[in-house]
Amino acid sequence: MGLLPDYSNQARAYDTTRGVSRSVLVPLRQALAGAPGPDLLDVGGGTGNYAAALAGEGWRALVLDRSLEMLAQAEAKGLATTRADATELPFADESFDAVMLVSMIHHVDDRAAALAGARRVLRPRGRLALMAFTREDIEDSWCMDYFPASRPWMEATPPPLAELLAELPGARRAAVVYDDLQDGSMAALLGRPEALLDPARRSQTSFFERMERDHPEDLRAGLRRLETELRAGSAPHRSGEASMIGWVKA
Repeated sequence: MGLLPDYSNQARAYDTTRGVSRSVLVPLRQALAGAPGPDLLDVGGGTGNYAAALAGEGWRALVLDRSLEMLAQAEAKGLATTRADATELPFADESFDAVMLVSMIHHVDDRAAALAGARRVLRPRGRLALMAFTREDIEDSWCMDYFPASRPWMEATPPPLAELLAELPGARRAAVVYDDLQDGSMAALLGRPEALLDPARRSQTSFFERMERDHPEDLRAGLRRLETELRAGSAPHRSGEASMIGWVKA
């Protein structure tokens, strides 16, 4: 069973805890800079937070997602949307000047197909921006010590950086270092461990969705330990990281 296969429940409250992080937006802008035009496809864009931020800067954004409920939230922000799977993009070759895939590739069953489709729909000199959590990004994550049942899939699921770079020859990586809570991702929450005690924040991350579903006892034990250490002033506060990978189509 994949992570969050159905976003209908999460969509209703998603934007209450998940917004636009400056820690992501700055390297995202840099990865997209130099595109030959303003047509931007946001693959797996959900409620369209990042698409809306970029639309305000002159991009003509289209949000693609497989969840109608998430797309309804994007439409309410004035964004154009289309329902489709990231591995089967319903567009002709060379349809967009830029494509972004932000914090979604870990939900995709066929990563190679999704990236191949993103490359296909780009125009020459088009920009692709992939924000992903690689194996290297999560290997020192303190959450695996507090929630040890997560370690097997946390270590196995994220792709190594080398694999992503092999699928995007000539791509470059920039580090995404979280210094705010705005996008509500697990990586951001690690720097504010007290936020992990908030059920509303936890419920909007795939990490805790899986813990709640598959390892509830381990989840409760880890939260009790974290709460105790927060009271004692000994809890970790090391933020997570991600990778922003930028690629240019020849």
